[in-house]
Amino acid sequence: MPLSALALVLAAALLHALWNLAAKRSGASGVLFVFGCSALSAVLWAPLALGWHAQALAGLPFEVWTAVGASAVIHVLYFLTLLRAYELADLSVVYPVARGTGPLLAALAAVALLGETLSAMALAGLLMIVAGTFTIAGGASVLRGPISAATLSGLGWGLLTGVLIAAYTINDGRAVRVLGVPPLLFDWLGITCRAVLLAPLAWLRRARLGEVLRSDWRPMLVVALLSPAAYILVLAAMTLAPVSLVAPARELSLLIATLFGARLLGEPDMWRRLSGALLIACGVLALSLSA
Repeated sequence: MPLSALALVLAAALLHALWNLAAKRSGASGVLFVFGCSALSAVLWAPLALGWHAQALAGLPFEVWTAVGASAVIHVLYFLTLLRAYELADLSVVYPVARGTGPLLAALAAVALLGETLSAMALAGLLMIVAGTFTIAGGASVLRGPISAATLSGLGWGLLTGVLIAAYTINDGRAVRVLGVPPLLFDWLGITCRAVLLAPLAWLRRARLGEVLRSDWRPMLVVALLSPAAYILVLAAMTLAPVSLVAPARELSLLIATLFGARLLGEPDMWRRLSGALLIACGVLALSLSA
């Protein structure tokens, strides 16, 4: 992986962990929070997206709009699933399982659907990421059982979130890598479509909308600014390196999120979860050296 792509992924990892921490600490969930984040993102990022890519917007083919629509739907489901997971389980369980399974599935799908290839070192890196995710989720105790209700919930919701991560990674990676859509423009269009999709549901819950905006505007602002910034950096990295390498390399954010969960949220089993995060970091290093 080129150093320029790796640098973009590293910056994205920090931003991604920060907005997930904000979402977890807020305790917010549901359609209204996701709508608020999406609508705020669409407004805040509009000047950059339209200022830099107004001409490109006018000539986008139907295939690109299809990819934008698919991205919007998958991201809505992803955010709703992730926030529900954070309601029920620890950040340091949900986040690693979601972020570990998502890139694994995305890398395999990139090989199957986009014609990419994996070297032996890249495959070893993927296996280390899986092993690290398994360690963070509970290690051998997961197999022996019984598993605590919180861990079981985190594993289930994390896995579902991971499937959605893989789906939007392949869809969006194809849009910027194969169809050539500028990353900033593509992400802004997807965010705007998410806000439009959620607007009718938010209207039905309008009696609570003002209350949610007043109580959660700070985490909404953090997510609205940092989530697109992180993802735009990832999409930019996908224009420089294969999706099958960029997707797993994003998991450097696990190291940061695991520390946040242990230090700032007081979650247990710090050393086991940190050792799993270290395995994932070694996997990322193997991926970065594989191409």
